[in-house]
Parts: sequence; structure tokens; C-alpha cells
Amino acid sequence: MTALLEVRSLKKYFPIKKGLFSRVAGQTKAVDNVSFEVQVGETMGLVGESGCGKTTLGRCIVRAWPPTAGEILFYGDNPGDERITDLAQLSVAELRPFRRQIQMIFQDPFGSLNPRMTLLQLIGEPLKVNGVNDGKAIKERVAELLRVVGLRPEYMTRYPHAFSGGQRQRIGIARALALNPRLIICDEPVSALDVSVQAQILNLLADLQAQFGLTYLFIAHDLSVVEHICDRVAVMYVGKIVEMSDTKRLYQKPRHPYTEALLSAVPKPDPRRRSAPLVLEGEVADPANPPGGCYFHPRCPYVIERCRSESPSLQPIEGGHWVACHRASEIELQGAG
Repeated sequence: MTALLEVRSLKKYFPIKKGLFSRVAGQTKAVDNVSFEVQVGETMGLVGESGCGKTTLGRCIVRAWPPTAGEILFYGDNPGDERITDLAQLSVAELRPFRRQIQMIFQDPFGSLNPRMTLLQLIGEPLKVNGVNDGKAIKERVAELLRVVGLRPEYMTRYPHAFSGGQRQRIGIARALALNPRLIICDEPVSALDVSVQAQILNLLADLQAQFGLTYLFIAHDLSVVEHICDRVAVMYVGKIVEMSDTKRLYQKPRHPYTEALLSAVPKPDPRRRSAPLVLEGEVADPANPPGGCYFHPRCPYVIERCRSESPSLQPIEGGHWVACHRASEIELQGAG
């Protein structure tokens, strides 16, 4: 497969300011030396607990927030196109052509929509910003997008408050599709929805991917959702990727203790196979003051002395499976199957 996006050693630090003169007293390492790539046409999952840096990473990729360091490499339009652009180095003006190619679907379908704008204005705004000034052409494009996401074109005169949560998320998806993007960052797009509606939105995303050849970076904390839609999965803990593999291998044979704990919490529909989730002791590490060595060692049931003093790097172990754990080859972990 061909890479569409490659993130190399990406960092995003937020300064901690104190005192009357707002002196910088430290750094919150929201994203700390993260590297991965997303292939054309695939769905890459990014999972972890709340506060692990998933959303920050997604917003750095779309350049809503400038990264502190690292590279965000975006590949050319066509197969074999060797043009590679580092989005992290571009100015606001230089980013404009790439805004069309990378879009984002937000977690809160109501908070991301302006309540004072109709659907025609909401979905048509990206077209106007990018130079489409023909009112008739915008109206036709909005009607087409509404049909694509399962809504009726005559709804375009209505406001967001007139729709349910699932319908609002469909509106957000239509807006993301307006400029025919190549990559869509899905920031927990179903976590605010009812379970039955979640399934509808996930199926819609899968249909749109097949229809338009889209590539997704799917951010979530619900591993059962990720299993349904993602081809590969990266697991984040306190700003770092600790494990990365194709979905089937990760769910059947995790190699990092944190992944094992996350998978133990996935609901199992068969009552004969249910087991108590693995409860981790202690608190999630503070990204402003992380522990020495492996960030996970204060909560890890398999910790040894090396874990407390030496930080593990993300290393390949087999068939595209990467893990950052000193004991990955020694311990047998329980998967979700």
C-alpha cells in the first residue's frame, strides 16, 4: 500500500505559566515523540484513555494547533507521486491548498455546528471559503451532500436545533465531504450518540469510504467500535504510542500490558465468556510530571526494575506489530477473543 500521511517524532507541549508575570514553570507533554503512518484507503484507529493526547494529535495533523516539534508528511495526489509536503513547516497561507484535502469530524455534533446558520450555510461555507461563489452551484452541491449522508435536500433551510444527535453528526460529515478530501480525522464521532445510532454512523462512514476512496484516522476510546471499523490500531498512553498493529492481531494477542487492560474492558456478548475487567491500580501519569522510565510502570502488574529506570522505545516484533515494552517477548497477555 501507499502512504498518505506519515507522522515523525511529533511533539506538542503546552507551557505551564505561573506567577504575576506568567513565567513558564514547566511543560505539559500532550503528544511526546509520536511516529506512525496512514496508508491510502485504510482506517487507522487511535485509542487510549481520556487525556492521553489523541485529540491533540489529531488537531496538530490538521494544523488547528501548531506542533512543538516533528514532521507531518503529506504525500502527493496520485499513486507514484513523489511530492511530499511537511505540513508542520507551512505558514497559514501555504496551508490553504491542503485544507481541502484534510478535514475533521468533531466529537460533539451540536457544539461543532453554528446554531445561527442553516444547513445550506453550514455545509456551503467551506465551498465559499474556497472560491465557489455561484449560489446555484452551492445549493446543488449541498443537496447532493445531504442525499449522500442520508438526509433530505429540503432540510437545507432548517437550523441544527431541529435535528437529533445522529442527524447532526450526518450534517457534520456532509460538511467534511464538501471539498472532496483525501483524509478525514474522525475525533470520536460516535461517542456522544446512542448505541443504535452509533452503528448507523459507523456504517455510513464505511459506505462513504468505499464510495469516495477516503482515508480515515479514527480517534476513539471505545475498543468495540474500533474493532468494527479500523484496519490498524495504535494505542496511546500519556502522549506516547505504546503498541501498534493490525486490528485482528492486536485484539487476539496484545503485547503491551496497557493494551491488555483496555481489551479486558470490551463487553463480551456471550455470558459464558465474560470475565472481570483487569483493574489497573494507581492513577494515570501526569503529562506535566511523568515518572522516570516507562510511563506505565506505576500501574503495570508486570513491572521489573528496568521499567522504572529505562524508557522503552517503540520496536517491531512481528508482521507490522510494534510495541514499547521491555518484557514484550517474555509475558503472555490475554486478548479480547
